[in-house]
Amino acid sequence: PRRTKRTARKNDVSLEGKLERVVKRHDELAALLASPDQKDAQSFARNSKEYSDLTPLVEAIGEWKTAKRELGDLEAMLGDSATDADMRALAEDELPALKTRVPELEHRIKLLLLPKDEADERNAILEVRAGTGGEEAALFAAALFRMYSRYAALHGWKFEVMDINETGLGGYKEATATITGRNVFARLKFESGVHRVQRVPETEASGRIHTSAATVAVMPEAEEVDIQINEKDLRIDVFRSSGPGGQSVNTTDSAVRITHIPTGVVVQQQDEKSQHKNKAKALKILRARLYDAERAKRDAERAASRKSQVGSGDRSERIRTYNFPQGRCTDHRINLTIYQLDKVIEGSALDEVIDPLIAHDQAERLAEVE
Repeated sequence: PRRTKRTARKNDVSLEGKLERVVKRHDELAALLASPDQKDAQSFARNSKEYSDLTPLVEAIGEWKTAKRELGDLEAMLGDSATDADMRALAEDELPALKTRVPELEHRIKLLLLPKDEADERNAILEVRAGTGGEEAALFAAALFRMYSRYAALHGWKFEVMDINETGLGGYKEATATITGRNVFARLKFESGVHRVQRVPETEASGRIHTSAATVAVMPEAEEVDIQINEKDLRIDVFRSSGPGGQSVNTTDSAVRITHIPTGVVVQQQDEKSQHKNKAKALKILRARLYDAERAKRDAERAASRKSQVGSGDRSERIRTYNFPQGRCTDHRINLTIYQLDKVIEGSALDEVIDPLIAHDQAERLAEVE
């Protein structure tokens, strides 16, 4: 027990030292930003971003220090025999709330101190593909795509459809969208993987439950500065776009297929009537895929020592099951089951799955640094 107390004291000292450095840096940045000598626009923007990133942490540190001081004052008051009965009663009344608040604020500070995923604040590119299960898988892929569209609307994000490859019965073989807004990738990044559905298909006459699947990929949108694409590495084919069932929707060669020769990544775009616009969209998706592959490689190296993680980003990993007969949605990574499948599928209860995934990931990362 003595060693545990000594370790806790040492951790407190190291945490306090870290927090003092954060506050000092925040003050330095405030002085820099207020200085009339700050003329370089790039360094001003960089300092301004760092200052705004540190502000929530500095505010939490201030609250934590105040709560700790108040707790110390109350405990001193209760330990003093000269304290009168009224003051003692008041202190005893306030003590439990402060004893809860101090560790809560400390936990919040530790979360804010965790290294940020640089991609969290980015917009995302969503790809949904029908997997095993034929037409039923395509109908499920379409339902998932609509779920994310409604979820985006509920969060005030812009959901822009980039490409949809439909089947004749209203299903999607594959569909792509750009989602733009605040912290889009941070909230959607754990959606990548295989989503499985168990239900009686509309096309099934005998009423038997079928299992089919769709694959979801959520990638951070990449800027040109993130991924340099050499034109020599691209093979660009143009062809006539077609609608469901091969029905021609365009009489010009406006559809574009881009192959990135070094990696073999192929992107096809035929949603726009203009070849130029299709090429621009295809390059945007290609850039995101290459950036995502780089991130996945880096994360795999970093995660080699990490036994459990919420999602490896492995597209072949089965992450969630939507069971319609039982009305349940189960996320297999954190063994979470909620019985509001209808609300999950319409996007309104998806946060009840996403929030625990984010919390679990934070807990895992905290355990690594503590």
